[in-house]
Amino acid sequence: MRPLGDSAVRGFPSAVLAGNPAVTHEGAFLGTSAALFLASAGVTVAWCGSMSGGMPMPGGWTMSMAWMRMPGQSWAGAAACFMGMWTVMMVAMMMPSLAPMLSGYRRSLVGSRWVGLTALAGTGYFSVWVLLGAAAYPLGVGLAASEMQWPAVARSVPAATGVLLLLAGSIQLSTWKARQLRLCRSACTCGPPRSPDTRGAFRHGLHLGVHCSLCCSGFMMVLLVSGVMDLTAMALVMAAITAERLGPRPDRIARVAGAVLFGVGIFILARALRSV
Repeated sequence: MRPLGDSAVRGFPSAVLAGNPAVTHEGAFLGTSAALFLASAGVTVAWCGSMSGGMPMPGGWTMSMAWMRMPGQSWAGAAACFMGMWTVMMVAMMMPSLAPMLSGYRRSLVGSRWVGLTALAGTGYFSVWVLLGAAAYPLGVGLAASEMQWPAVARSVPAATGVLLLLAGSIQLSTWKARQLRLCRSACTCGPPRSPDTRGAFRHGLHLGVHCSLCCSGFMMVLLVSGVMDLTAMALVMAAITAERLGPRPDRIARVAGAVLFGVGIFILARALRSV
């Protein structure tokens, strides 16, 4: 019997193709991923718009409101607000590059448990980013308090920003970054787990999250020094991460991003030193 070619497949009724479980499941997964991305992106834009502005500081820069309490707000409430914003923002930024990895995991599952196990793997992945946000918040609040208390510290922030961007660019240009990027894209690291159960699904998500966070360390540094709530910085970081993960020449993309960060860092540092 002759195998079916593309023309034969195109000849099948659409109802037959739509009834294929693999096609149906993939469409449902992609639709859910797109809905999560659009919803989280919309909430992030609205949230950042409602908290735009900041506090002018010595040295000609503005402190982000992410590290401040609203009038009458407790520190617990401020922390909860930051963590909610951080989590939604991470979903919006990382979903375009995470969806293909979760799709590969979903296809490795057999039976009707793919919905719950895929969701659990995604939960494990974003748990890593939530923990990183929980670690970043007290550091950011502490630095903000120091900058408001001591003007000399505040005036040094532009120069420190330039140095951190140079460091982020150096990370992007390093062999360590290239190795992390290869690990994150490899089938061994991002492939299906050994045990397709609830524990294995969550551990698989954690595994993806750890490798992803290491690979994105330079970009996360950019996001933090920009004040977290800068929509332009978020969009650029998301585009760079997605291009690295899904593009055909990831090493070249990483080096180009590193060169751009290095150049911006030199410019900001030179301007800060000149103003001093």
